[in-house]
Amino acid sequence: MGNSYDVVIVGGGVNGSSIAYQLSKMGRRVLMLEKGTLACQASSAAAGMLAAQAEIEQDGPFFQLALKSQAMFPSIAAELFEYTGIDIELIKKGMLKIAESEDIAEELKKQVPFQRNWDPDIHWLDSKQVLEMEPALTPTVLGAMYLPHDGNVMPAKLSLAFAKAAEHFGTEIREHTEVVSFICENGRVTGVKTTDEVFSCDQVVVATGAWASELMRETGIDITVYPVKGECFSVKPEQPIIGRTIFSGKRGYLVPKRNGEIYIGATVVENPIENRVTAGGIAEIVDRAIKIVPQIKDAPWERVWSGIRPQTGDGYPYIGEHPHWKGLFVAAGHFRNGILLSPITGKLIAQLLDGSCKDEPLLSVFRLNRAQKVVL
Repeated sequence: MGNSYDVVIVGGGVNGSSIAYQLSKMGRRVLMLEKGTLACQASSAAAGMLAAQAEIEQDGPFFQLALKSQAMFPSIAAELFEYTGIDIELIKKGMLKIAESEDIAEELKKQVPFQRNWDPDIHWLDSKQVLEMEPALTPTVLGAMYLPHDGNVMPAKLSLAFAKAAEHFGTEIREHTEVVSFICENGRVTGVKTTDEVFSCDQVVVATGAWASELMRETGIDITVYPVKGECFSVKPEQPIIGRTIFSGKRGYLVPKRNGEIYIGATVVENPIENRVTAGGIAEIVDRAIKIVPQIKDAPWERVWSGIRPQTGDGYPYIGEHPHWKGLFVAAGHFRNGILLSPITGKLIAQLLDGSCKDEPLLSVFRLNRAQKVVL
């Protein structure tokens, strides 16, 4: 068959790998091309939270998509372990979305009844109850919305597991291979060009995160995906400090991992000049973390890192087919929800490619040619 495939996936992050996994399970001959190394950007830099109900505060297609994807993780974790032996370290010990001011406390109390529509175990804890649950939290905390079924995974392991499972079912993966343009004949994509080769195929999926806009420009559509840098650090205390994820809205998060690390983040730097950790960025989140959990100041330092997350004008990802170039699909712009949405993104794109979910109502809001409202 040479350089001919059923599907070429451009991008080897968590969503590209999830799509490859789902398509190859269906028997499609898949090639995944990554210009760097697998999961070298946002997919390995994320904290791995599965916070569908912590970050999304109103009902709608995006919220429902997140809930569906969150519910897939136990079965996905088992499947990936079966096919690859990789444990994605799914932890479901819950999350506290804390209130550090009266205004935030009132907002969270209003959120509880809404969130209980999907999880009746979610409830409000007052300051005393929060500190009984997590004694290391600052004593100034006013309360928290408790999400007992929330969880997290190790993002790099999830990305690698999707890729290895895709390989198990026949996907070919080529790293250090950059796609520079598409081949289109009579309104249909028939292949891609890299810096060195040409690959023919029936369908193409662009899953290049923050770089999707640049690649899609030649197709005559602006999908307005832009880069947002996030810097993080981790500590590894000798004894556990916190038992569950602590989420403080715009102030940041602390995510305890199975290996004893606590992932702490993150800065938000739009259109960064480069993906580099800065002293100022880390100082900012260290200060936040110590204010939330004072014992962090005495915890042994582990590491720092940064990643480029793909944001969109309206905050919604793009999941769908190009309106004019048949056979060209996009899955990009997941911003801080790429890990959370990876299972459902893989499933929906695979179904779109085989034509089995053209009428899925959830997908209309994520189409490529939607009108956008700019996120402020």
